[in-house]
Amino acid sequence: MVQDPEKGRAEDEEVKKKVEAKNALENYAYNMRNTVRDDKFAGKLDPADKEKIEKAVDDAINWLEGNQLAEVDELEDK
Repeated sequence: MVQDPEKGRAEDEEVKKKVEAKNALENYAYNMRNTVRDDKFAGKLDPADKEKIEKAVDDAINWLEGNQLAEVDELEDK
């Protein structure tokens, strides 16, 4: 009986880490996209650089959408 709460706690902690990693990547991607699209910042970027950043952000968002069950290490690597 003592092991059950400990096991549940460990599983909860793992889920929490996964959610935090997913949210961090998602927040970063959307913040970058919003920054690149901001008129104040976008005018200072080289068009080729802006295109590369937007592609990388779109790739990250698409990857997140297709990998909802990704593990923490995969999310952190991305």
